[in-house]
Amino acid sequence: MSARVAASGSTPAPARALATACAVLPTLVLLPTMACTLAPAPGAAGPVDETLPPPGYGTLRQDEVTLRLVSGELEIQATPLAESVTRVTAPDTYERLSGMARAHTPRAPEGSSLWLVSFFSDQPGIRFVPEEIQLISRGIRLRPDAILPVTPGWGQRRLQQRRTEMAVYAFTQPVDLEADLVLAYQLEETSSWSGILARVQAERARARARAGIGPQRSQPSSSSLGLFL
Repeated sequence: MSARVAASGSTPAPARALATACAVLPTLVLLPTMACTLAPAPGAAGPVDETLPPPGYGTLRQDEVTLRLVSGELEIQATPLAESVTRVTAPDTYERLSGMARAHTPRAPEGSSLWLVSFFSDQPGIRFVPEEIQLISRGIRLRPDAILPVTPGWGQRRLQQRRTEMAVYAFTQPVDLEADLVLAYQLEETSSWSGILARVQAERARARARAGIGPQRSQPSSSSLGLFL
């Protein structure tokens, strides 16, 4: 089975690939036929935590909320598409990421945590194995339950030189975005989420202040707030 849009500066390769996909690929089907749509699906985003800032007040670039992992000649990036994270990104980035989530939610298993995953290499002909992507949340190793291709070359499982291939991964088991999290590919792992989480939480407070919303009161645990997305 089966985006990065920077707020400023040069546009990273995955963002250029996502912009191209948005412009020229009209429909999405599951492997083995590759195509995609990034058009929003109305009402597909699901419930949103009311303690989050409203859209349009974040300033973070996508690369600031993205896990990165290098495995040989491969550069792998994984961005959560949960509103608890995307709400703190810059307006153009939020529009793209939330649109991606709405477009793929109807095609993913109900209640899934959605992640945008990209593979990139400077070298031509580098192979990748989509199913080897895993998350480790609260000590539990999670494999994707669905992989929804975004770029047309995904099913070839081989990268053209400096060409990004992307897909949306759906995990049905709970992924706690408010705790330590590990991205794994084959024998490589990265546990840099703790630094990203601190950045996201700080930006939530700043975005709420920009929106004229007062400080949050003390809250119960993340599990009772439904932050397993």
